[in-house]
Formats: sequence, C-alpha cells, structure tokens
Amino acid sequence: MTERRDRFSLSSSDMAIQLDLIAKVRGVSHAEEYFEELPDPLKDKRTYGSLLNVYAQAMMKEKTESTFEQMRKKGFATDTLPFNVLMNFYVDAEEAEKVSILIDEMMERNVAFDVCTYNIWIKSCAAMQDADAMEQVFNQMIRDETVVANWTTYTTLASMHIKLGNSEKAEESLKEAEKRTTGREKKCFHYLMTLYSHLGKKEEVYRVWNWYKATFPTIHNLGYQEVLSALVRLGDIEGAELLYEEWASKSSSFDPKTMNILLAWYAREGFVTKAEQTLNRFVEKGGNPKPNTWEILGTAYLKDGQSSEALSCLEKATAVASPSKWRPRPTNVESLLANFKEKNDAESADRLMNVLRSRRCEENEEYKSLINTYVFQDT
Repeated sequence: MTERRDRFSLSSSDMAIQLDLIAKVRGVSHAEEYFEELPDPLKDKRTYGSLLNVYAQAMMKEKTESTFEQMRKKGFATDTLPFNVLMNFYVDAEEAEKVSILIDEMMERNVAFDVCTYNIWIKSCAAMQDADAMEQVFNQMIRDETVVANWTTYTTLASMHIKLGNSEKAEESLKEAEKRTTGREKKCFHYLMTLYSHLGKKEEVYRVWNWYKATFPTIHNLGYQEVLSALVRLGDIEGAELLYEEWASKSSSFDPKTMNILLAWYAREGFVTKAEQTLNRFVEKGGNPKPNTWEILGTAYLKDGQSSEALSCLEKATAVASPSKWRPRPTNVESLLANFKEKNDAESADRLMNVLRSRRCEENEEYKSLINTYVFQDT
C-alpha cells in the first residue's frame, strides 16, 4: 500500500496501524524507528497513541509516561483512549493507586468515559482490595447513560469478587456476563470457564464448555487449554485426561502448551511414568516440546529423586531451538546442585554449569548466589 500511493491515500490512522504491526512482528525498536521517520504532519494523536500503546504493552514505564506527557503538551490527550492505555498500564504495573489521579484529570477536562475506562477503574479498586470503591464505580457506570456494561465488565467484577473472597457476588456477576455473551467472542467463554473453576463449580465449567462447543464449529488449541486448566484446577484429572485425548485425536497443530497443562499436574503429583508416557506420545504424533516442557518433566524426575534424568531434561531444554528466554527454575538448579555436592559429583555439576552458561544465567544475581553457595572443593 505504501508503494502504491497512486491507488492508496494513506492517513495517520493507517500509519498508526502499521506502527503497531511493526512492533508486534519486529519489536519496539523498529516501531520507534518507523515513528521517527514519519513526516511531522503524520505525528498526530493517532500515531502518538499507537506508540504509547506499544510502550505500555512492553511494560516500558519511563517511555510510556514520557509519551503520554508529550501527548498532553501537544494537545493530543483529549479523548479516552490514551487515558485508558495509561490506566491499564498502571494496573498491570501494580501501581493501581495512580488510576484515580487520571480519572480526576479526565473529569476536570471533560474527557468522556467509555466501558473500558470503567472496567479498568473497577480493576484498580479491586487491586487495592477496596470492595466499597469497586461497587461505587460500578454503580456510577450503571447511571452513566452513555455507557452500556458488557460481558467484560461482569467478568472483571467476578474476578475481583473472587480475589476479595465474595463468592456469591462473583457468581451473580458471572450470570450477568452470560446474559451478554454472544457467539462472536470466544474469549468470554474462556473467562467463564476459568472463573467458575476458581469458584469450584465443576458443573458450570462443563456447562459452559458444552455451550462453547455448540456455538463454535471448530475449537482451537486455546479453547482446550482453557478448559484443561479449569479441570486441573478443580482436581478433575479424569475429565482432563479425556479432553486431552479428544484434543490429541483432533488437533493438527500440536501446541505443547496444551500438553504442558496435564504434564505439569503429573509432575506436581509425582506421576513420573504418566508424565513420560504423555510426552513420548506427544513427540510420536509430531509435537515439538518447548524448553519449559522438558523442565516440567525434569521437575517430575527431581521429585522422584532421579537427578541424572532431571539434568538430562535441562540439557534437552537448552538444545531446543527456540526464541524463548527460558531459564531453568532457580529452585530446580538449587536442588540439583545440592544433590551433586552431596554425592561429590563434579562432572554432573559441570554439565549443569554449561546449561546455566548457555542461557546466560551467570549474569543474574539469583543464579550467582546459588552457584557460589555450592562451589565444589578440590578433592
């Protein structure tokens, strides 16, 4: 489109979309370069807003705040979206107390609230464990004739009530969310299954799952991941195993995240053989384990006292060609080092050091302290 200006007249909105896509595909630095190269007339509230969102998504606090301040100075912070982005950033950054300051600014400057503003405001109140404030915000939202509460509002309320221990109110909110659920939004079904599982409502999880399957002709990996997580959380392993087999028989995309859910439960409960069999079948079907998949199996071996097998799993994790920033869990490293030191097994300790070096763990203070604690003495 950029190269065919004879056919396409690109606006700042188009540039904002492109900036966002560049950040998703190539990273923040490339998005910054793209923004800097834009002609000044195209550096308006849309492209600045897109850059603000890129920084917020990357949790880059200083750049998020400075970009918002530039938008203020340039007169671009006049509508709801940039305020929502910054408020949501503060909730995610565990600085929820700053949300009320922005709410006050919006009121002073007559910036209209939308449903997202209220949802973020509710989340901020719950993050501060202020149930009364949360109810006040919700009541204000209901009185606001320009805003219609959606399923996100009620799943947000439910989630916050669960955190605050208000199970009855949480269930009431979920029923209201269901009334606003349509056949267009899979994410709502995911939230419903997750939240019902946190309430210990197994029957409700299965009811929503059956509703989900009846609504969408194809269930993708994420749908199975959500219901599997919910059933494992409820302790319904038999049900989780049946659904996992259903997924394995139907799926053409063997996402290890789906298998990891069941694998992690086996590891936690000490079912080493089941964990091995599940991973082996996954590989036989053409699946490619991720580094954390191997570490999950390694954790099962550690619980079973099989240090050598656990170390081999970490080596396999290291060998996986993956862009992930995986590093072995410090608790697993500590357990292995203690075991190798007790047995005076310097060779295995050296192999573990190679794993740590390959993932640059020696640059991290937490790993440094572990390594220094278990230094082998010459014998």
